[in-house]
Amino acid sequence: MPRHRRHRCPHLWRTTIVAMGLLLAVGRVHSVQPAFLPDDPLQREPDSQNASRVRSWEIALPYDLFHNFVTTARRRPSGVRAGNVNTIDEVPDSSWFTNRVGPRALSAAELRNGPKTGPAPDSSSWTVIREKSSGFAAGFTARDARGETRFLSFDAPSNPEGATGAIVVATKLFWALGYNQVENHLSELRPEHVKIDPKATVRRRSGRRTPMTEDDVAAVLARTTPRPDGAYRVTAGRMIPGRILGGFKYEGTRPDDPNDVVEHQHRRELRALRVFGAWTNLTEMKAGNTLDSLEMLGGRGVVRHYLQDVGSTFGVGAQGPHDWSDGWEYLFEGGPALRRLFSLGLALSPWQTVPYEELAAIGRFEGEAFDPATWKPHVPVRAYIEMRDDDGFWAARRVMAFSDDDIRVAVGAGEYSDPRASELLARVPGRRRDRIGRHYLPRINPVVEPALDAAGGLTFGNAAVDHRVATPPRAYTATWHVFDNATRASTRLAETSGATTWLPAPAALPTAVGTFVRVDIAASHDEHPSWRTPVETYFLRQASGWKLVGLVRQPGA
Repeated sequence: MPRHRRHRCPHLWRTTIVAMGLLLAVGRVHSVQPAFLPDDPLQREPDSQNASRVRSWEIALPYDLFHNFVTTARRRPSGVRAGNVNTIDEVPDSSWFTNRVGPRALSAAELRNGPKTGPAPDSSSWTVIREKSSGFAAGFTARDARGETRFLSFDAPSNPEGATGAIVVATKLFWALGYNQVENHLSELRPEHVKIDPKATVRRRSGRRTPMTEDDVAAVLARTTPRPDGAYRVTAGRMIPGRILGGFKYEGTRPDDPNDVVEHQHRRELRALRVFGAWTNLTEMKAGNTLDSLEMLGGRGVVRHYLQDVGSTFGVGAQGPHDWSDGWEYLFEGGPALRRLFSLGLALSPWQTVPYEELAAIGRFEGEAFDPATWKPHVPVRAYIEMRDDDGFWAARRVMAFSDDDIRVAVGAGEYSDPRASELLARVPGRRRDRIGRHYLPRINPVVEPALDAAGGLTFGNAAVDHRVATPPRAYTATWHVFDNATRASTRLAETSGATTWLPAPAALPTAVGTFVRVDIAASHDEHPSWRTPVETYFLRQASGWKLVGLVRQPGA
């Protein structure tokens, strides 16, 4: 049975609870909230409350690491269904997420641009205004020749084009997947065109701030390598609009944001990072790589949530190639380390036998030994642990929506000088995509896009079969019910079955406008017994025909 969620003012909730308690005490509550309301399924998660009083906070990296390794790593999945899905089991648009690839096809221009909304920086001059405030990559905060503030990041000396390419390409992919992203451009910096703002300072080891000097600039540039023409390749990130509030956690809520009512570990788009992270090898799932900002929209303050640093992807990062064990083990994982120690290195871990095709611009990134079921980020965040099969199915469909051409378009934005790097970075995500589809799509009943035609005939798709990761089932069965929206009671009508993705309606199917029907769709497959668990679908008869208003793929707590 679908559960309907609405944002409410906390004060209204308290008043409602008190009133309900009084009514229950005198035995006057007999009604049940309707299963579906007139605006179902919601297409956008409303930010109905004013969040303008939200305050900035800082989530310290040591605290984040300690909490996740000591507390989160010991948790077991709760089995709770994602709390921000609408009644048809989809994620509505929100201040967290915007549906892009999957629900619709993206053009090549959209994939090339990603989150870009403005012009590229004017690199004819740079004025450094402060040192880089976060992350490990060499960089500055600087104003370009037009006076626009940009955050500049460089490549590690060992991997020219590596970190800068990864940032730009990953930004396109994660924007296409639906996440709010920083607008990044590839640009260049020439030392002779660099000035230092007279007000620029640097925090010294003593903790004191003193004026920035040319030696400070030279020290940053010494951590990277120029191109043969003397210019340095950089990514130039545009400032996020609004007032910066700090990062978000992968569990709980921001307590002073009245619109943040679904605990983050139960937001499907955050759980889905377990799949999207595996696809791109995004190993840095930490609060320090996220960012919230307060924007004023329609006279109300709204907190917008960003994955603001997705550059730790593929096979190279700010300080060089990923460690050999990245994606295979957590940063601190005692079992494998002890086995290697006590066997004197004879007990090999899987990552020790992987034949990487290493190129400096790509690093250690492969698709042959990759297993989406065992992939791990550096840190086991709560949302990663809470992901269920229906969340994984939802995420896998979006990964599978990227064609080989789509991936090549995104990779082209990295402007790699070595064609082998572009070819490798286009090829490996395609292989990892296919492995993700084979793992997640057949795990549960893969019926998708159910619809009733004018005569009541049932049509649907099968995501696993459509993507050729499973063979068709022997038969499909639809069990039909009349559904009472007010009481949530179902009255069985009939059962129809067949070998195709069209099943006839029963003769007794009602057709009156305002009628609700429930259709449970199951499949018989010898290799996938989980397909026998039906997908519950709910339809409302309108004057124009039948409308899908509800879908439950995997019941849960």
